[in-house]
Amino acid sequence: MVTNDSAMSRKGEFRVTITLAALPCPHGPFIMKLITPLLALTLTFPLIAKDPVPKPPEAKPVEIITAEAKASVVTIIHGGRGDVKDGTGTGFAIANNLIATCLHVIGEARPIRVRTAEGKELTVLAIHAFDRKQVLAILRIKGHALKPLPLGNSDQLVQGASVIALGNPMGLTGSVVQGVLSARRKFELGEMLQIAIPVEPGNSGGPILDRQGRVHGIMTMKSLVTANLGFAMPINAIKPLITSPNPVPMQRWLTIGALNPKEWKPIMGAQWLQRAGRITVKKAGTGFGGRSLCLSKKKDPEFPYELEVSLKLDNEAGAAGLVFSSDGDQKHYGFYPTAGKLRLTRFDGANVFTWTILKDVDSEHYKPGDWNTIKVRHEKGQIHCFVNDHFVFKIKDEGLNKGHVGLAKFRNTEAEFRNFRLAKKLPSLAPQADLLAKLKKAIVNLEPKDEFDSETVNNLKNQADLNQNLIRKRAEQLETEANQLRRLADIVHEKSVQDQLIKLMDHPKNKTDLLHAALLISRLDNAELEIAHYKRTVDGMAEDIRSTLPAKASNDDKLNALRKYLFEENGYHGSRGDYHNRSNSYINEVIDDREGIPITLAVLYMELARQLGLKMAGIGLPGHFVVAQLQGKKEPQLIDVYEGAKLLTRKDAAEIVRNIAGIPLQDAHLEPVDNRAIIVRMLRNLIGVSNNNEPPEVLLRYLNTLIMLQPDSPQERLNRALMHMRLKKNKKAKEDVRWLLDNNPAGFNRERLLELFQRL
Repeated sequence: MVTNDSAMSRKGEFRVTITLAALPCPHGPFIMKLITPLLALTLTFPLIAKDPVPKPPEAKPVEIITAEAKASVVTIIHGGRGDVKDGTGTGFAIANNLIATCLHVIGEARPIRVRTAEGKELTVLAIHAFDRKQVLAILRIKGHALKPLPLGNSDQLVQGASVIALGNPMGLTGSVVQGVLSARRKFELGEMLQIAIPVEPGNSGGPILDRQGRVHGIMTMKSLVTANLGFAMPINAIKPLITSPNPVPMQRWLTIGALNPKEWKPIMGAQWLQRAGRITVKKAGTGFGGRSLCLSKKKDPEFPYELEVSLKLDNEAGAAGLVFSSDGDQKHYGFYPTAGKLRLTRFDGANVFTWTILKDVDSEHYKPGDWNTIKVRHEKGQIHCFVNDHFVFKIKDEGLNKGHVGLAKFRNTEAEFRNFRLAKKLPSLAPQADLLAKLKKAIVNLEPKDEFDSETVNNLKNQADLNQNLIRKRAEQLETEANQLRRLADIVHEKSVQDQLIKLMDHPKNKTDLLHAALLISRLDNAELEIAHYKRTVDGMAEDIRSTLPAKASNDDKLNALRKYLFEENGYHGSRGDYHNRSNSYINEVIDDREGIPITLAVLYMELARQLGLKMAGIGLPGHFVVAQLQGKKEPQLIDVYEGAKLLTRKDAAEIVRNIAGIPLQDAHLEPVDNRAIIVRMLRNLIGVSNNNEPPEVLLRYLNTLIMLQPDSPQERLNRALMHMRLKKNKKAKEDVRWLLDNNPAGFNRERLLELFQRL
């Protein structure tokens, strides 16, 4: 029964008394004693005429938002060597001494300058955080606190909402433009905000604000179709970088993608980078004709010597190649392809009047648009020049003597270099002629020509209609054969990598070279990956760490040095914004990009730890891979490399397993796994991140390799059968289904397998 106990009180309240009838209680006097005080209740409620409806914040005038925000917006300039201006963009303050922008605004391995709206130059101390996949970056500046802009929730910005953009288009600082959120679009970078707004160079990295002055996006790129459409990364994408930064001090940032200063010295500008075992060069140099050199720091060779490199030009009108007998400045020889010819030149100074072309010839052995290997043999007073292991010419010249060797480029040429070699006598890397002949005979196939002689054409033209149809049918047949040969090339590569992997895995447990094995997994998808380069890179990293250790370093000293080197000084970090990207499963790209998932970061960490004399093991927690430092009779110390080498307790591990896998931690979860199990888990990750849009051959590559390493894998056997069925290779599918029937693994429906077997 409910009664209104009194009139409205002075506070605008009314009271309600609720009386509950006492009912017989089957549980006796004890329960009745507990509930008797609750039989009569008096409740007091505020008197509200109607439910309050919060009003949306009022939109501020654009001029007010601009006035409030422009002091928080900065110009970012990334320069080339010698502080040559290379590009400008925008950034904005998001916290004390932190500035958000786009990764491409700050360049890669480039010096950065930040200028406020008042023209004051700020010192950049570090790249506080960056995400290469979503092209985002946060800079940490020194001692100048800009007012942070408030960050909105970009998920709540509705289509059609009015927004404004602040930036520095075409170098015009403090510009503002108004537009609307026209849509949300999916790109490789992730979901982006499509903004109907004019976008010019210099807008990148600037804030997109709503009409309350809150940041909802970071301008990232303009439309290729119209200048009045831009795309911005949602501001929510940068929030994980704020809470979990991966700081890299500027002195270290300048080495990301840059040449190893122990091996190379670039002079005369241009942009020389080193990645994936190759050196690339872009931009014009500061020497005449856009000349730039990249000199090796190897000891200057004594006569006679041979120098070689493989290179590919973006445009045959350009020029790039070898440099030798360099004085470290303007004087040197150069041998390089240009305009389809091979040229030997002597440079005796800084201008065109000191430039002498010693020889300029055509060569049938040069392959335009492809990789070519050029070589010089330099004897005192005589130079021999080669291309693709074929002699081209020799010339006598004593203008220059001993000096540095290296690479050169001219004008706006973009070029790639690989396999730079120097020795008294260089053995050929090309296959022998008899081997090539044997291989060609094994692959017997028609080699179409670009030009046909007149006799062939005259013989066919009399029955043109008939012959035209026959020729087209032959072309279709050749296209089919070409696709088959490409597939054969892929299979040959796959089998070669698998054979190397099996040979590597034949060592006793955990004696396998784990880094090498992980690089082979990467090479399954990248035939040009140079394993030796990455092994040298990791060896160099270990040497850098050793150089910081005291003479009698303890294990704790080594662990601290390893953690500091990877995660503090070099910015290695767990991938959060793009966790399922395939690149995170390629150990070479993890080394290059300094970003990965738990297992790939752990492989790198364990290899460096091994070289430092630390005993480590992989621990395959369900859903999250960690490592353990083995300490003799002491309990192993768990380490979460994904979280910057954070030390874990058993309780921490239990929480990780519960949060990710939803199960309690078991003792078996903490048992070390061998290297074969680590490689199998890496392959399963690659299978897991593959999608239905990819050709079945990609998944088959991983499945074949996994089953080769772990034949008793019923789920992978079934998956491979299904892939073969998609390719209409029922005979191969039947083999795996038969294996499943013969082995009768638990959890599989035998009747369904029999049905499938009978259908194949």
